[in-house]
Amino acid sequence: MLLDSMAGYAPARLRFGGRRALFSAIVAIMAVPGVVLFIPKFLVLNQLGLYDNYTALILPVIADAAGVFIMKQFFQSIPPTVEEAARVDGAGVFRTFWSVVLPMARPALITLTIISFQGVAVQSLELFTLPRGLADLVSGSRGKGTQYPLKLGAAVLATIPVAVVFVVFQRYFVRGANEGADKG
Repeated sequence: MLLDSMAGYAPARLRFGGRRALFSAIVAIMAVPGVVLFIPKFLVLNQLGLYDNYTALILPVIADAAGVFIMKQFFQSIPPTVEEAARVDGAGVFRTFWSVVLPMARPALITLTIISFQGVAVQSLELFTLPRGLADLVSGSRGKGTQYPLKLGAAVLATIPVAVVFVVFQRYFVRGANEGADKG
């Protein structure tokens, strides 16, 4: 989340050469379906000796194009007057980002957190994430035949954590980024 938010803030608010080309590259990366990247990710992680451990779960999602895109779009929705007020108060670029803009980005950060709960670069049962375990169950490798009631029950149980996170943080999703943003 931290890297995605910093990488999204730069093209949204900072002026530098190649900013448009960088954003075009991010959009181009997003155009490639995620399924196409599974095998290259697996090969790279396997070649580095990182397959089937916690690093394999964390490294592929430490920063991705979709996260940078989400954060950039969110930061563009925040009025520039908020950052101008912080600069008038003496805050630098990083302080403005960290203390003013990032706390306002809670809805986008929560969205990134929910999206990041995935992982395919493990084989040990103890390292399975919820989507991977459910996929393994649906493929039939954990049971015999097509046990639809078991599969449907597992799918319902898999939605519970996401629903709980949404209910707990619902006010951050609903509340706009501009609420209480302008200094009066």
